[in-house]
Amino acid sequence: MRGADALVRTLEAEGTDTVFTLSGNQIMPVFDACLGTRVSLVHTRHEAAAGFMAEGHAQITGRVGVALVTAGAGLGNAISPLLTARASQTPLLLMSGDSPVAKDGQGAFQEMDQIALTAPVTKLSRRITDPAMIEAELRAAIDTAMSGQPGPVHLSLPADVLEAEVGPLAGRAAPPEPALPDAGVILSALQSAQKPLILLGPELNATRAALDFASLGIPAIAMESPRGVNDPGLGRFGHAWAQADLVVALGKPVDFTLRFGAAEVWPAARWITVHGDPDEAARAERNLGRRVTALHAAPRPMARALLAGAMSDLARPTWLAEVTGLCAARSETPVAGPKIDSARLCTAVQALVHGARDPIFVSDGGEIGQWAQALIHAPRRIVNGVSGAIGGGLCYAIGAKAAAPGSDVIAVMGDGTAGFHLPEFETAVREDLPFVAVIGNDHAWNAEHELQRRKFGADRMHGCTLSGARYDQAVAALGGFGAHVTRQDELADALSEALRSGRPACVNVEIEGLPAPTPG
Repeated sequence: MRGADALVRTLEAEGTDTVFTLSGNQIMPVFDACLGTRVSLVHTRHEAAAGFMAEGHAQITGRVGVALVTAGAGLGNAISPLLTARASQTPLLLMSGDSPVAKDGQGAFQEMDQIALTAPVTKLSRRITDPAMIEAELRAAIDTAMSGQPGPVHLSLPADVLEAEVGPLAGRAAPPEPALPDAGVILSALQSAQKPLILLGPELNATRAALDFASLGIPAIAMESPRGVNDPGLGRFGHAWAQADLVVALGKPVDFTLRFGAAEVWPAARWITVHGDPDEAARAERNLGRRVTALHAAPRPMARALLAGAMSDLARPTWLAEVTGLCAARSETPVAGPKIDSARLCTAVQALVHGARDPIFVSDGGEIGQWAQALIHAPRRIVNGVSGAIGGGLCYAIGAKAAAPGSDVIAVMGDGTAGFHLPEFETAVREDLPFVAVIGNDHAWNAEHELQRRKFGADRMHGCTLSGARYDQAVAALGGFGAHVTRQDELADALSEALRSGRPACVNVEIEGLPAPTPG
């Protein structure tokens, strides 16, 4: 058995059935080792796409997402998904090929210090230099990605380690069920609070955590947007901040999205934070000072302990109703002009989602992404998240479809976003992973246009325009379904036809780009 065989068999034993990859010299033994196993390869057109697909796959399956890239520039291209997975608290394993250990220091092909590149943005980054350690290192990396506050890890795989002969796998005994942490401090504080808020990090959102926070009778809000209080998907939630007398942050970092927990924003609140990352716990103490009790614990087990220990006297129905109403509030839709606008586009997509089969909704982009998150709701969703990065949406959709083949996956994005990974439609066609991408095409990087308008004036808006490119025709040329929509009365039929096509589909909708909706 080669090192590559040990790697694939360990992945298989850990429950991995899909690896998103882009081929390269050093990793071809892994391709060979996948033959005859339950591990399938989704071969992408860009290394970043492989990482984003793995991130989307992980968010739907609840298991670690796995990406495999080659060395050198291949690894360099895959750094962005590590950043987004760290911010979205997604367990992601990135494996990269590497130059042979036996040639270290001699100038081997693509020899470089890969660990120095990935260590600052991962929970763990290691180079495996002993073939006998492949199984142990891989299991440790997966455990690290899944434990505490989930996040990305990286393993560097030298070519000679993958080719070396190794002994049989040791396997691992089933770990004992871990005891739940003590939630007593939180429960006691909630009992005495009149207007408590529970803020949830991305890993505890409704898609990824099957936890019944509604049973507490207390507002529990997942926050996934870099816009924080200005997240249009949370309506006027920011109006509740000044009233809160207790904030329990379960995996939610106390950072810019919460205005650093500043006393003038949260004047009445004392805080309890729960983080599996010691750096986040330290940041909470730095920002909140004496107002915080910082607990170092994994947020998900703590959430389970909190729900298990909750009593009916925690419920604050009047306060819950008030906060729920604030979150549901939406700014007035602008008066419709002659063109389709962002709001009308998203309303039409919501109708499509409503009739879809076990739908998964993906949102990516700047201003159009904010409209989508405010107006489109589905049982499961993936958004481009706290990192502020755009461009992964097409890949998230492909990863989600690979994770849930029986679900209809519908993505909304802007024309700027669509350009990052448009060639991945060929991947989706080749791998038979159909989804619908709806592009709100306003011929601009609209988020930056709006920033220019606000900060510098309408007469200084420049450098952020895009062409009227026919993305639909490009997708059709790649083997998918394409539709071009210029009128409101064409929209519903085009969306329905795209979904019925059973192919990777692009509905390119000419819109009047609007500023993101304001919470009010």
